[in-house]
Amino acid sequence: MDRGAIQLKKTLWKFTKFSEDYFALLVILGSIIGFFNPDIFGWAIPHISLFLGIIMFGMGMTLNKDDFKTVLERPIDVVFGSILQFSLMPLLAFLVITIFHLPTELALGFILLGSCPGGTASNVITYLAKGDVALSVAITTFSTLLAPMITPILVLWFAGAWIDVSAYSMFLSIVKIVLIPVILGVIINNSLGKKIGSIRQILPLLSVVAIVLIVGAIIGVNSEKIVSSGVIVLLAVIIHNALGLLLGYIGTKLIGMDEKKSRAVTIEVGVQNSGLAVALATIHFSPLAAVPGAIFSVWHNITGPILANYWSKKDKKESFV
Repeated sequence: MDRGAIQLKKTLWKFTKFSEDYFALLVILGSIIGFFNPDIFGWAIPHISLFLGIIMFGMGMTLNKDDFKTVLERPIDVVFGSILQFSLMPLLAFLVITIFHLPTELALGFILLGSCPGGTASNVITYLAKGDVALSVAITTFSTLLAPMITPILVLWFAGAWIDVSAYSMFLSIVKIVLIPVILGVIINNSLGKKIGSIRQILPLLSVVAIVLIVGAIIGVNSEKIVSSGVIVLLAVIIHNALGLLLGYIGTKLIGMDEKKSRAVTIEVGVQNSGLAVALATIHFSPLAAVPGAIFSVWHNITGPILANYWSKKDKKESFV
C-alpha cells in the first residue's frame, strides 16, 4: 500500500472516529441547518429509503454468526425484549397522540415510530451503559427481522380506523429498505471477513452522514409546520421516549432480569429505528408524518448517552463502596 493510500485510510478513520464520538451533536447540527436552510438538504428527500438502506447494510456488516447464536442460546431474553418493544412503544405512542390530540399526519408519525424495531444506536449506548451488549445486538437483529411482518400489522391495527393503510405495501418497503440490505451485509461480512476490513471501518461514517441527511431533510421540508407544532411534537417525543425507558426498565425487573440484561432491554425499548419511521412516512404518507421520527432521532441520541453515563458512573461509585 503506497503512502497516499495509507494517509487516506488514516484520514477516513479519523473522520469515522469523530462521527462516532460526536454523533448526537452532528444530528443536532444537521437539524438546525435543515431548519434554517431547507434547500441544503432538500435534494435528499427522494433518496431517504436509499440512505436508510445504507444504514441497514452497515448494521448487517457488523453481524456475525455469534450474534445469531445468541438469539438461539437465549431465546427467552431475546423474545421478551422484542415483545416488550413491539407492545409497549406503540401503546405509548397511542397514549401520547390521545393526550395531545395530535392531527392525523403527526399522529400517524407517532404510530409508525412506536411500531418500528430497535435502532442500531442502541448497541453502542448499551456498551456505554455497561449493559449486556450481546443481548442488545440479538434483540436488535431479531426485532429488525420481525419488522416486515410486525410493523405493518401494528400500524394497521392502531391507525387503520382513521387512515388508509396498505400493510402489504409497507411490508414490501421494509423488505426492500431494511431486510435485504441487512441480509446482504451479513452475507458479505461473513463470506469476505478480513478482506473488507477497511470498508467496514468507514461504514459507521457513512451511516452517520446518512442519518444527518435524513433528519436534516425532514426537518427542512417541514420547517414552517414545525414552528407551529414543534413544541407539542417535541414534548410528545420526550414523554414517549421517557416512558419507554422507564417502563422498559420496570418490566425487566418485574420478571427478575439482572442489571446488565435490564439495561440492554431498557435501551432497546427506548431507542427506536426512527430512520425507518421517517422512510415509511415519506414513502407511504407525507413528509409531515415523518417529523416525529426525525425529532426522535435527535432526542434519543441525547437521552440514551445521558442514561448510559448515569449507569456507568453509578457502577464506578458502587465499586468503591
